[in-house]
Amino acid sequence: MGQNLQTGDRLRPIDLARAHGLSTQAVRNYEEAGILPAAGRTPHGYRTYTSLHAGALRAFLALVPGHGHPTATAIMRAVNEGAVDEALHLVDESHAQLLDDRQTLRAVERALRDLDPTAAPAPDTAPGSGSGSDSGGTFIGPLAGKLGIRPATLRKWERAGLVQPRRDPRTGYRVYGEGDVRDARMAHQLRRGGYLLEQIAPLIAQVRAAGGPEPLAATLRNWHDRLTARGRAMLAGAAELEAHLRERG
Repeated sequence: MGQNLQTGDRLRPIDLARAHGLSTQAVRNYEEAGILPAAGRTPHGYRTYTSLHAGALRAFLALVPGHGHPTATAIMRAVNEGAVDEALHLVDESHAQLLDDRQTLRAVERALRDLDPTAAPAPDTAPGSGSGSDSGGTFIGPLAGKLGIRPATLRKWERAGLVQPRRDPRTGYRVYGEGDVRDARMAHQLRRGGYLLEQIAPLIAQVRAAGGPEPLAATLRNWHDRLTARGRAMLAGAAELEAHLRERG
């Protein structure tokens, strides 16, 4: 397949490598990973590349900032296998994830606008419903289900200081009041936004102590900037991918 696809002048591995500040080993690794079409060979067994390989490399490197290395790799593998529809499906999935992340950011902003750390916790689940304590609140299982995570994740967040549930004096079970549910939701949204637990814990602590969402203003601006950069990187990647697809014919 690699021989049939090649067009134009021959290029050495070092020619591709130098053009992008890579090592020749990196170029060979990309070929072995299926990111580049198979190289031609000289009578002595040396790899030779063409403008088609150069275009594939440009497309891959342009896709990585917007889609990430694993997805960019999968896209280029699909292209080189002739499965263009699959490659475009992967691109669509990345765009859908970006849209979902934008919606998540808006949800965080809405949650913070409504945040009132001084408010007394209100019952999240009615007593006697089977999912809350007799004194109001909700247990770990129902809250985990509501967030779409495992109870073990909530316990991990508790150890990291993201949530501070009280214990039911009769059963010893964790009970999450309204404030705890708010913090858990905020933690869940920030985790989806790419933040680490050690980054989230002080933010939640600051919001609790500061009486408002102002401590998160810089974080939200940074998140906005990252999403914008990702969106623009996707546009740049799409342009290089389309150029490569045109060259392939």
